[in-house]
Amino acid sequence: MTTTDPQDLRILRTPESRFADLPDYPFEPHYLTVDGGRLRMHYLDESPEHPSGETVLLLHGNPSWSYLYRHVIPPLVQAGHRCVAIDLIGFGKSDKLVDRHVYTYDRHLGWLREAVLDRLGLREVTLVCHDWGGALGLPLLAAHPERFRRVVASNTGLSTGDEDLGAGWPMMASWLQSSQRTYPFLPSAIVQAMTVTESGPEVLAAYDAPYPDESYVTGVRQFPLLIPISPEDAYTPVLRAAWEVLERLELPFLCAFSDQDHVTRGDHSALSGRIPGARGLVHPTIAGAGHFLQEDAGVELAAVVDRFIRATSSAACVP
Repeated sequence: MTTTDPQDLRILRTPESRFADLPDYPFEPHYLTVDGGRLRMHYLDESPEHPSGETVLLLHGNPSWSYLYRHVIPPLVQAGHRCVAIDLIGFGKSDKLVDRHVYTYDRHLGWLREAVLDRLGLREVTLVCHDWGGALGLPLLAAHPERFRRVVASNTGLSTGDEDLGAGWPMMASWLQSSQRTYPFLPSAIVQAMTVTESGPEVLAAYDAPYPDESYVTGVRQFPLLIPISPEDAYTPVLRAAWEVLERLELPFLCAFSDQDHVTRGDHSALSGRIPGARGLVHPTIAGAGHFLQEDAGVELAAVVDRFIRATSSAACVP
């Protein structure tokens, strides 16, 4: 379904029928609007009957959506925590834009900030971020550290374009090429290629459900082009400014990377080596999991998050 707003911004909204009977995804949908009410953003908001824990914000990356966290949310809720999982604009049940050039780094960050801080009003947040969820969530944290209590980063990072890609450049170049030239572009193929376990056809179909045809995947295709790969990138100054805050941040910061991630290869030093809140912590490596570790080891990740919350709660920190 296509709608047109007063400024002639073409918006696509995936028919709800595409999401019928998704396996292991029984969650009630919730919606809010951002960008002056023009864009509808979907999120999950799951809480225990008797909350005793904290608010956990789960941010996905590319090309996944909140479906990625379907095995992480239930054990966290059972442990007493409220779980909020947002679909970024262009992904999942959130609106998609026909013009791919509308998807910019600053717009993505603005939409996320408006949703999390203004519309949902989240405070004392435990941020769990993966892939692009970190590339957006960490600048949000840097801009508003007072709204967060701790971070669990999984297979993610925050590049400014200043980094020497070195041996990582061939893989980056290959991803850039394939993301633009593959047709049709099926998110499920990316998820399957970057997990260790074999997903069934129903699960793979769920990752493709938000995208009835090629016109819906403009956001998915545009994300790889937003990764800064040189110091001259348009977003490098903003990301450098975020790092100026992160390099002074004492907020508890845990890295939970996986051992079979083809992107990071389990190396989290780009975060744990620079953020003060990560020093002195034992950063767990989740074994037997690929880049989309929530698929391979969702329950294990949930356990890591819950243990970290309890270890860094005010009660646990009292001598």
